[in-house]
Amino acid sequence: MSDKTEAELLKEQLFIKREHGSKCVDEPTLTKVDEFADSYKKFLDTAKTEREFVIHAIEQASSLGFTEYDSSKQYNAGDKVYINNRRKAVILAVIGKAPAEAGVRIAAAHIDSPRLDLKPNPLYEADEMAFLKTHYYGGIKKYQWMSIPLALHGVIFRKDGVSISINIGEDEGDPQFCIPDLLPHLATEQMKKPVSSAFTGEGLNVLIGSREFKSEKGAELVKLNVLKLLYDKYGIIEEDFLSAELELVPAGKAVDIGLDHSMIGAYGHDDRVCAYPALQAIAELAEAPEYTCISVLADKEEVGSMGNTGLQSAYLRDFIYDLAEAQGGSGSKALAKSACLSADVNAAYDPNFADVFEKRNAAYINHGICVTKYTGSRGKGGTSDASAEFMFRIRTLFDEDDILWQTGELGKVDAGGGGTVAQYVANLNVDVVDIGVPVLSMHAPFEIVSKIDLYMTYQGISSFFRAR
Repeated sequence: MSDKTEAELLKEQLFIKREHGSKCVDEPTLTKVDEFADSYKKFLDTAKTEREFVIHAIEQASSLGFTEYDSSKQYNAGDKVYINNRRKAVILAVIGKAPAEAGVRIAAAHIDSPRLDLKPNPLYEADEMAFLKTHYYGGIKKYQWMSIPLALHGVIFRKDGVSISINIGEDEGDPQFCIPDLLPHLATEQMKKPVSSAFTGEGLNVLIGSREFKSEKGAELVKLNVLKLLYDKYGIIEEDFLSAELELVPAGKAVDIGLDHSMIGAYGHDDRVCAYPALQAIAELAEAPEYTCISVLADKEEVGSMGNTGLQSAYLRDFIYDLAEAQGGSGSKALAKSACLSADVNAAYDPNFADVFEKRNAAYINHGICVTKYTGSRGKGGTSDASAEFMFRIRTLFDEDDILWQTGELGKVDAGGGGTVAQYVANLNVDVVDIGVPVLSMHAPFEIVSKIDLYMTYQGISSFFRAR
């Protein structure tokens, strides 16, 4: 005999349930949560750019039996392949038992993050200080990049054709870089301005040196000294900046946040906190899945997925076409029967900024993987909007596999919004829905996520790959 009232019993039966992960996750699972978080933090520390992510992803995949895809070969169920797209995006796939024409299972995430790129002619001297000119990449609050330690990552192709990998500012003893800000004592006029105009893109100039080359006379001796240091170490000259991709990112390692060690603070959670689970889910497929499974880890999402390494490119479509046609099937039929989880972050509800969220439809940290039916801005501009049928399919899958999940929108209807790669995969005639980790301080140089949400995203993608 229950002591609960009829109303209480009906509420249990009829109301949607939102539960904190601590109430749903047992101790053995929490141990796995923490272990997965530790491996993610280590990966983050070595993969702060899209190029570094690709290098480490392929190294891990190769150690697990993945080989570079050859479109002229016939592949069998259980075979593991990868495609390295210009060292800035990667596809990993495990061939399924069913032919590709029966449809494939795709997890799509992006591996680029907001940052500061160097301009083609970046180095200059002003009043006995050397600076680097930058062009910010993706949506940032410019003031957040002032007065923080920065590291320089990337690649330079010298005039002689030799490529030089650059990583300065991460190792013990390395110099770091910074954009100086104005002291508050002299910032009266600056602080009268709106944030959007108080800091400018052209003002994001990175301090790189202040000592002159030892010479009795001459102009630009600080710049000369910097160039000599670069030449002595890397053999590069100023012209080599023209054939370089150099990125300034926050220096430092991923760390636990909170006395309870429940969260991770780091640069680049958007979207490596989803890309890493997608990588691990495909890498750890021990047996041949029913359907071919693909993790596509793409570049350029933060600037609209343009270019030949972004998901508006044809490389994912061409790969699926090649798989289907090599088996005597149709690429277009394969896409029409395929399904995709667009793995990207959502905004976590922050009570400090409650006015921009609609609490009933916000994502909360520690409530699990967030399923986002549609993204876009205001009137759903720039979204694919998953169908009710596909939402039911994912809802059922996650419930049956005990995946802790929730739904969420990116803020109030008129507050703003954002987009993901989902629309570009949907344009291929694929069923797709956004899933991912809620993030606090999204697009800041230091973002925060829940370890439980990270692990549930990994579990959700793994469940999707295993589904029949």
